[in-house]
Amino acid sequence: MPNNTTILKKYPTIGVCGLDCGLCPRYNTDGPSRCPGCAGPDFLNNHPSCSFITCCVKSKGLEVCAECVEYPCQKFKSKDEYGLLAESTSYPPYRKVKSNLNFIKEHGIERFIDIQKRRIELLETMLREFDDGRSRSFFCRASALLGLAELEDSLKEAAMEIEASHVSQIDVKSKAKILKTILLETATKMGVDLKIKP
Repeated sequence: MPNNTTILKKYPTIGVCGLDCGLCPRYNTDGPSRCPGCAGPDFLNNHPSCSFITCCVKSKGLEVCAECVEYPCQKFKSKDEYGLLAESTSYPPYRKVKSNLNFIKEHGIERFIDIQKRRIELLETMLREFDDGRSRSFFCRASALLGLAELEDSLKEAAMEIEASHVSQIDVKSKAKILKTILLETATKMGVDLKIKP
């Protein structure tokens, strides 16, 4: 039986249930409120029990539900039901759960983790260079919902606009506004809603 400090999963940045834990504001913060990711270090001391972890990780020794022969089981909602769930500003979007797990089932978890690592790198750049103290959740959502190419292009476009507008590198508020505008425009073109659903 694992103790409360045991690391149960190799990849805590992806939730057993498919949530993008590595793109969550609580994962990308400092201090005691930081989440260690799904079944990461000290997870069991800080989180209530999770039926997905109990079934998938503890009982079956799997990393994510997509590796289970019973996936998708009755624990999962339909895509439409996930779309109707209220979303938290401090949690990654539920609407990616099924698509993340389906990708893992088709291509393997290592391929998913490679892509997710790149998303996390782009998010870290946004938080390091553009976070005005009020944009963390927005950047996390954009990193989870937009494509890699769109994220990379948005960061390049923001850098060019900042340079062309002679915005100081220490003017984080103006830089954040520029990047957020570009990300919102990109999301609109893709038909992606970056707003929190109440």
